[in-house]
Amino acid sequence: MSLLEALRALADPTRLRIMRLLASMELAVGELAQVLGQSQPRVSRHIKILCDAGLAERRREGGWVFLRAAVNEAGPPDTPLSDLGTALARVLVSAEAADADFGAQCAEDRQHLGVIRSAREASAADYFARHAAEWDKLRTLHIADGPVEAALDEMLVGQIGRLLDVGTGTGRIAELFAARASHLTGLDKSPEMLRLARTRLQHLPAGHVTLIQGDFAQLPFADAGMDAGIGGGFDTVLFHQVLHYALAPQAVLAEAARVTAPGGRVVIVDFASHDREELRTAHAHARLGFSDAQIAGLLTAAGFDPAGDRALPGHELIIKIWTGVRRTERATVSEFPRLANA
Repeated sequence: MSLLEALRALADPTRLRIMRLLASMELAVGELAQVLGQSQPRVSRHIKILCDAGLAERRREGGWVFLRAAVNEAGPPDTPLSDLGTALARVLVSAEAADADFGAQCAEDRQHLGVIRSAREASAADYFARHAAEWDKLRTLHIADGPVEAALDEMLVGQIGRLLDVGTGTGRIAELFAARASHLTGLDKSPEMLRLARTRLQHLPAGHVTLIQGDFAQLPFADAGMDAGIGGGFDTVLFHQVLHYALAPQAVLAEAARVTAPGGRVVIVDFASHDREELRTAHAHARLGFSDAQIAGLLTAAGFDPAGDRALPGHELIIKIWTGVRRTERATVSEFPRLANA
C-alpha cells in the first residue's frame, strides 16, 4: 500500500463511509449495499478500489462475499508506511468527531446497519422459538452427539472450573460437564430454550447452576478480574454449535475474552468451512462454518492464544473443535460504538 494510492482510494464519500463501517467488523457486501442505499454492483466497484489500494480485503463464503479492513500489513517493518492502514483508520475517527456532516452520516449508517442486523436476529430468534422442542434432534442432523461429546471430554481434561456454556440451548452440554465444573452458568437468548434447560438441569444442586437469558454479543457479566459475582471471571467458556449464528463472530469472541479469567480456556465446536448455502435460510445460519485460519485470527484478535484443534467427520460436513487460552494482558477495546438495536 502506498500513501498516494490509499489517499486516492479514500477520495470519495461512499468509500469513506465504507471504511468507517469496517473499522472493527467484517461485513457482508449485501449489508453494505443496504446501509449505503446503493446497488450492489455500484458498491462492488467501490470495494474493488479499496481492495486494489490495500485498504480492504474480500473473503468469499458460499454465495456471500465479506469485506474487512486491512491494517498493519503495508510496507517494511519499522517504517511509517507499515501501519498506514491503522493510521488512516484513526484519521477517520478524528474526522467523524471534527466534521459534523460526516459524523452524522456515519452515525446514520450504524443505525441502519443495526436495524438490518436486528431484523436478522429477530428471524433467528423466531427460528429457535419454533424449533426449541426438537433442538437436540436438529443438532444431530450433521453429526451424532456421541463423537463430539467424547472429543470434548478428552480435550477438556481434569476440572474445568467456572464454566460458561454460551448458547446452552436445551442444556445438554451443560449437563455433560456439570460434575467437573465448580459452577455452571448457561446462557441463551431464547426463553423457550432456557425453559427446556431448566427442566433438564433441575436435578442438579440449585447453587451449582445459574441459567441466564442474554445475548452472546453483549454478555451480562463484569470483566474478568473484577467483582462479577462469579469469582473473577470464567475458567472455561464453551460455544457448542453456536458461533455460526453470529453476525459478528469477532465481537462475540471479544466478549468471551472479556469475561474469561487469565489462563482460562475457550472451546469452540462448529462446522469447518462449507458451501451449504441453504443452511442460511433453512436453519438461520449466519456463517457457513469457519476455516482454521479464520478461527486462529479471531481468537488472537480477541485475546486468546490458539491451543489446538480436532476434526470430526459428520454425516456430510466436518465438525471442528478449536481451543484457545486467555492471555494475561487485556484485549484492546475497539473504538467502534455498539450498534443501535444490536
